[in-house]
Amino acid sequence: MNLRLKQLSILLVLFTVTINYGCEERPETRFEEDEKYMVLMYPTINNVRIWTYLTSNGILPVNSDMPVLGVYNEKSSYNFSQTENFLEEEGLGHVKLLGIDGPGDAGELFTENDFSTTFQEIFQGAAGIIFFGGADIPPSIYRRDLNLLTAIRTPYRHYLELSFLYHLIGGYQEEDFTPLLEENPELPVLGLCLGMQTINVAAGGTLIQDIPTEIYGKITVEDVLRMDPDNQHRDYTTIHQIDHDLGAYPFHRIMIEEGTHMSAIMGDDTYPPYVRTSHHQAVDDTGKDLYVTAWSMDGKVVEAIEHKRYPNVIGVQFHPESITIFDEDRKFAYRPGEEATASYMELYPGEKGENFHRNFWIHFAKLLER
Repeated sequence: MNLRLKQLSILLVLFTVTINYGCEERPETRFEEDEKYMVLMYPTINNVRIWTYLTSNGILPVNSDMPVLGVYNEKSSYNFSQTENFLEEEGLGHVKLLGIDGPGDAGELFTENDFSTTFQEIFQGAAGIIFFGGADIPPSIYRRDLNLLTAIRTPYRHYLELSFLYHLIGGYQEEDFTPLLEENPELPVLGLCLGMQTINVAAGGTLIQDIPTEIYGKITVEDVLRMDPDNQHRDYTTIHQIDHDLGAYPFHRIMIEEGTHMSAIMGDDTYPPYVRTSHHQAVDDTGKDLYVTAWSMDGKVVEAIEHKRYPNVIGVQFHPESITIFDEDRKFAYRPGEEATASYMELYPGEKGENFHRNFWIHFAKLLER
């Protein structure tokens, strides 16, 4: 099959999805013609479960049966047949998967390429797009040498998501490139943790590859654990103690810039909200038309970004999607021997964090309605 025919065959499955298990073929399923769908990039079981939890529990107040298209690179190491099985077992017929055979290398991510038409078709049917968290981006893509602490585990995932985001918002790589969002500037695009970093790199920005060593000059776990908790952006206690009963992500406060999506989400609250965090990398130089909308409490780590030209492109370094934030039965302990006695909602009620996290998804739902 030549490239053009292969590309057209990919486009057809956006509205007609057939999933095969060896020689066994499942019945054909369809989205309604002209029906808008939510795009979830890298639709692992966990990421689909997060979407389902948020929508079915009214935390993200949209129709829980809203059509969803999960998009992934077929070259990814993750076995997406696991997700297919999960969808079938859970009866999630409104969620379809689209595997794309590439990109297979970093050479042509930031320009028109073999997947540009596919990206356009996905974009045209999208009500919104979410890019989830994950492993480190290969630093050669943003013109940096590889730090010894950088862990590259999912390069093919990054190739697809970086190229798609570049097609959506453009970047410094080609100043005359016309981004897809020119057709629909208010389309909501949300990047969570790695997703925010991907937005930045796609737009021509760079990353700090390790926060403790590069920003704070700390080279041991003990050094980090002695720091102010607001400056600890990743769970180092469980790494040090090898205690899987401890809370996996720490919480810290963030400072929010006025006149931004983040300040609208914060509303009239004045207390810096506690957010759940798990990252060792961060935005360094911002990409084209991106600006910082939230910081760590010491002003050294970027916690959120937005786009100047496309107002609903939002990236956050923290994890508002974490199910355990909203689970009042999930109690946390962060020190060995400590009893887990309080949930997030009990630790950080009201303006300390609960309001912010609930308002985050209410705000995002309003963007999807536009």
